[in-house]
Amino acid sequence: MADKRDYYEVLGVQKGVSDDELKKAFRKQAKQYHPDLHPNDKEAEAKFKEVNEAYEVLSDKEKRARYDRFGFAGVDPNYGAGSTAYGGGNPFSQDIDLNDIFNSFFGGFGGSSASRNKNAPRKGSDVETSVTISFEEAAKGCKKEIQYEIVDTCKECNGTGAESGANMKTCPACNGKGQVTVSKRTPFGVVQTSQTCDRCRGKGKIIEKPCKKCSGAGRIRTTKTVNVTVPAGIGQDQILNVSGHGNSGYNGGPSGDLHVYINVKRHEIFERKGDDVWCEIPLTFTQAALGHEVTVPTLDGKVSYTVHAGTQPNDVFKLKGKGIQHLNGKGRGDQYVKVTIEVPRNLNNEQRKALQNFDSLCQSSNYQKSTSFFEKVKKLFN
Repeated sequence: MADKRDYYEVLGVQKGVSDDELKKAFRKQAKQYHPDLHPNDKEAEAKFKEVNEAYEVLSDKEKRARYDRFGFAGVDPNYGAGSTAYGGGNPFSQDIDLNDIFNSFFGGFGGSSASRNKNAPRKGSDVETSVTISFEEAAKGCKKEIQYEIVDTCKECNGTGAESGANMKTCPACNGKGQVTVSKRTPFGVVQTSQTCDRCRGKGKIIEKPCKKCSGAGRIRTTKTVNVTVPAGIGQDQILNVSGHGNSGYNGGPSGDLHVYINVKRHEIFERKGDDVWCEIPLTFTQAALGHEVTVPTLDGKVSYTVHAGTQPNDVFKLKGKGIQHLNGKGRGDQYVKVTIEVPRNLNNEQRKALQNFDSLCQSSNYQKSTSFFEKVKKLFN
C-alpha cells in the first residue's frame, strides 16, 4: 500500500468535502487525464485509473466512512488476504454498515440495521466515466465503445468468496442466523437486543478456504467494455445513463448503472449556443461594398449565400434549420453567420493611389455612420 496516494490527495480535495465539490473535482481530473486526450500515454492512463479508483471509493458513503477510519485496509478487497479472523477471508471484503458498528457498541439503539438480512439481494453501486466526442458527433449522434473499471462478481467462486468445491460452514457464534442476542444491564433493567454477528458479519456462514482469485471477497476489480449510442443534439457535460452496467450487485441483486459524462471537443469554425450554430466569415471591403456570393460551411456541407451590397462589419445573417437537432425531439436550431471585414495590408504604390482616388470620389452619403457620428461630436463641442 505504500505506493498508493491518499484518495483525497488524488482528487485534490480535503476531508469533509461535499458531494457536489467531490464530483466537480473528479470530472476536472478525469477530463485532464482522459485516454482520448492522451493516446498512447501510459502515465496519463495510470493517473486516469487512479482518479476513477479514488472517486469510486469517496463517492460511496459507506466506503468513504471505512476509508476515513481504516485507510486502504477498509476498502481494498486484497488487503490482509489470508487472515482467519473472519473465517479465513478479508474482514473488509464484505460491506461494513456503520449502524452495525453503532449497534455493537451501544446495544442496538442505532437503527434497524441489526435486523437487515445480509443475505438478501442488493443492487450494486453506480459507476461514472467520461467519453470525448467531436462537435459533429454531438450534433449528429454516434456510437462509441467505452472501456471503464467496475467491481464485478468473481467468476471463479461465483461471488461466494469460497474456493471451488470448498465448504462454507455455519457460523458457530450465531448458528447461521447472522445475528446474536446481547443482554445489557441498564437503569431500567436488563435489555436484550439483536445485533449483527461479529464473527460472520451477518452472513451466517464462514468461509473455510477463501477463493484465491478474489481472496474471499467474492468480487474483483475488472475492465469492462460497452457500446453506447450517443443521441444527436447532446451537449457538453450532459450525462448518458446506461442501465445495469455499473458495479455488480450482492447476493444475486442487480448491477448498478453507468453514468457517462460527455466531453465535446471545440470546433475550429463552429460555436454552439443552445441548439444554434454560430460562425464568422471574412469578406473583403470590395465584397461587402458591392455584394458577393459566398460559400458558407454548415454541418450538412457547403451552401451558397449572396451577401447584399453595403454589408457592414458584424452584420449577421441566418440559415434556417442548419443548426443542431433538438435532443430527443423534432426540429433543429438555426445557423447564424457573422460578417467580418478584412482590411487589406502591405499595399503597394499602385494600390495605395487607387484607394486614395476612390476615397476622393466618395461623399458623405456613402458613409452614413461616420457622417452621423461627427455631426454629433460637432454639436457636443459647440
